[in-house]
Amino acid sequence: MVPAMHLGMGEMLVVFVIAMLVFGPSKIPQLGDALGKGIRNFKQASRDDEPAERAGQAQLRAAAPAVQPAVVQQDEVAAQRHS
Repeated sequence: MVPAMHLGMGEMLVVFVIAMLVFGPSKIPQLGDALGKGIRNFKQASRDDEPAERAGQAQLRAAAPAVQPAVVQQDEVAAQRHS
């Protein structure tokens, strides 16, 4: 079993400093904004798909014809075998 990874204040500071060195101070707000919008859109899309999915399943059930079992008399079966 993999132990849970917890980031403390020191680890978060190191990550922030590395991000500042790689992207520069002017790009950090843009990256945060883009990440926030992406997460927000993902949540909204996952919420919007659920009702549509249920409605699609209901339409399929309504459009599918009801299957009726075939009832065949014994005399008809015997007549078909001998023909």
